[in-house]
Amino acid sequence: MSILEAMKIDLKALSEGHTHFAHELDGAYFEALDAQDISDGTVSVELDVQRTGDVFVVDIHVDGTVTVACDRCLDPMDQPIENDSRVSVVFGDEPENDDDVVVVSEADGMLDTSWLIYEQIALAIPIKHVHAPGKCNVAMTKKFEELSTARSSDEGETAVDPRWSALQQLTNNDKQ
Repeated sequence: MSILEAMKIDLKALSEGHTHFAHELDGAYFEALDAQDISDGTVSVELDVQRTGDVFVVDIHVDGTVTVACDRCLDPMDQPIENDSRVSVVFGDEPENDDDVVVVSEADGMLDTSWLIYEQIALAIPIKHVHAPGKCNVAMTKKFEELSTARSSDEGETAVDPRWSALQQLTNNDKQ
């Protein structure tokens, strides 16, 4: 059984009340999902499913470390993550995903949590992720600084956007 198959929950088989699921994810999970932003990781996942009739409330807790590219040097870096979320699941005719409500085909009755979990992991990653000071790839950092300096000196302090020059001429004409 593949790791993604193990993450499917047969909602029809769940009894009323709470049911708990736990997963330990590693690089195989991210590879199976073909995750492009996350190359590896070790993440603990806790799913608590509360069934009341045909409505299911799924509490998802993710905690661990993922490997992402540093925004500054592009080398892999470990990023700690932790996130909690809640999703409601109902049966319907057509499967559909909304932000807070997932509709599962009543004929199938299976909830695939693999993508729900990945979304929670991705949401836990900060927008900006960079190595700690001094930990970035030295060669890449040096090249970045060279290019930044060259770009700044090319523009110079006297370089003016031509649109501003045109506006300046308009205001000078109005003063005359």
